[in-house]
Amino acid sequence: MPKNSFTFKQFTINQDRCAMKVCTDACILGASTDVENVSKILDIGTGTGLLSLMIAQRTNAQIDAVEIDEDAYQQAVMNVQESVFASKIRVHHQRIQDFLVEDSYDLIISNPPFYQQSLKSADAKVNMALHTVELSFDDIIDSSIRLLSPNGKFVVLLPPFEMEKLIQIAKKKGLYLSKKMLIRHDESKPIFRVIATFQTNQIHDSAEKTLIIHEKDGRTYSDEFRRLLQDYYLIF
Repeated sequence: MPKNSFTFKQFTINQDRCAMKVCTDACILGASTDVENVSKILDIGTGTGLLSLMIAQRTNAQIDAVEIDEDAYQQAVMNVQESVFASKIRVHHQRIQDFLVEDSYDLIISNPPFYQQSLKSADAKVNMALHTVELSFDDIIDSSIRLLSPNGKFVVLLPPFEMEKLIQIAKKKGLYLSKKMLIRHDESKPIFRVIATFQTNQIHDSAEKTLIIHEKDGRTYSDEFRRLLQDYYLIF
């Protein structure tokens, strides 16, 4: 069973009220997203507030975190308020489809629900967190296009199959893939998550790299993974 809290070097994530717990791939997303020259950031479906807090640790940008689930919203508010980054993050309890702001965002980040046709859980909160019931791929692309600045970037984490679907939807709507990070547990394992960056300007050749979490023994963390998470994980 997941722990009720997860302690990082500079903040703690309480997660007893959230369906989505801290996981390695979400931590990779938070640590790897480029925040250079970014002043306004939007976190869609913040859950515990993990991504907002990870990004707040390495930027002075103002961050808006949006969450529809009441318990997750309350948990994110608590995690933010108990951190040293509270002045940088505002948590909003509403649907991203209805979220309105005067200014646009330089960066939008999301670890969205991705199951579309799979068997649902008996737990309604798990369904909301994991299935595209409240936030479809069309919704997330439409919202990102509406809220992005002209030179802004949208960064998202999904499994490979779902990512290909999202890439096609985004392309039809005018949001184009610029780079991908493929994530494997180790060299012998298939790709299980993809982090993709999109922008409104179309490019011909998107960049691609692979991150391997573990060495061949399946237990030891790779040097690249250690470098990426060394400012966050207490074990490094």
